[in-house]
Amino acid sequence: MVGTGVFTTTGLLLRDLGSPLAVLAAWAVGGLLAVTGALSYAELAAALPRNGGEYQLLGRIYHPVVGFAAGIVSLVVGFSAPLAASALAFGHYLTAVVPGVEPAAAGVGIVALAATVHGIHVRLGVRVQAAATLLELALVLAFVVAASAGADPALLAAPDLPAARAGPFAAALVYVSFAYSGWNGAVYLAGEVRSPSRGLPLALVAGIKLLGPGAGRLVSALIALCLASSVSAMLMAGPRVYQAMGVDHPALAVLARRTRHGGPVVAMAFQAALAVVLIATASFGALLAYVGFTLSIVAGLAVVGVIVLRWREPALPRPYRTWGYPVTPLLFGGLSAWMVAHAVREKPAASWAGIATLLLAAGLHALVGRRRRGDTAREVP
Repeated sequence: MVGTGVFTTTGLLLRDLGSPLAVLAAWAVGGLLAVTGALSYAELAAALPRNGGEYQLLGRIYHPVVGFAAGIVSLVVGFSAPLAASALAFGHYLTAVVPGVEPAAAGVGIVALAATVHGIHVRLGVRVQAAATLLELALVLAFVVAASAGADPALLAAPDLPAARAGPFAAALVYVSFAYSGWNGAVYLAGEVRSPSRGLPLALVAGIKLLGPGAGRLVSALIALCLASSVSAMLMAGPRVYQAMGVDHPALAVLARRTRHGGPVVAMAFQAALAVVLIATASFGALLAYVGFTLSIVAGLAVVGVIVLRWREPALPRPYRTWGYPVTPLLFGGLSAWMVAHAVREKPAASWAGIATLLLAAGLHALVGRRRRGDTAREVP
């Protein structure tokens, strides 16, 4: 979760909301969304421990077309665009340490390195990501301590919240939701987790990290390390979605290939190649609202799916049950719907682009063809 968004969205929030207090309120609401979402996803992931994230969850809860659309969204919006943005940001911050480095080339290099590590050997990828995460947590702790010691309380003394009306505040949450994205990362690898009934709920809830917006002012010298870890994490999780789609759809079977050490090498290469194309052609700033809006719809459908699945399949074994049910998923669904509705009015271009992506992804399902019979119950090795 600690990647590009948390370090780059605060300026946009302050521009749109006009008050540090309103910005802090937006981060607090975003944190509430992440907590309620993680608690809800934990029940789904423990009950349906299979790779693929929302692709397999929404396909099981609603309809295969909905799941397939979510899988395409994961490919383009959920991983490739943020992966390219993180890699580009890594390159720009690296130039401050090593003058003369070309940012795009450095971005391509970190994507290629992470894809190689995760694509060849699963255990090696796990060790590299664990080490990067430990380093990242140590840096975050240092940032929090520094911010606590050096923060200016006068910044929070402004009594007015001039722009914190419903519309602008809800639209600002689109940026916040992008920054918090990653709290559901464990569900993409659910089929490869030992003891999923225990490990997945723990990973989803423990994966939530809260950083105040002031931390972004302190991290410029070390942010490249966090971005490298973010690139690694997305290349670890994203290809599991396409690998699961390859298992289910004969037309995409090539994506299901793995090395003898378990790495989804073809899906990894496909993810990395798409990210490289975006590095060369896309702008992170232009994609922020698009990514946040589209992923909010998919996550909202998944969380509401906790209620749908309990109603439709009450006998389904549930090793973990969402704490605070049904208030927890209803709160997430209500906040997400409120945010999405206002975003359509406040940021129409990005919102309609997200809606068009979902419709095109659903239409693509007709070209790919039906799933193999019985795939909803089969585990991905």
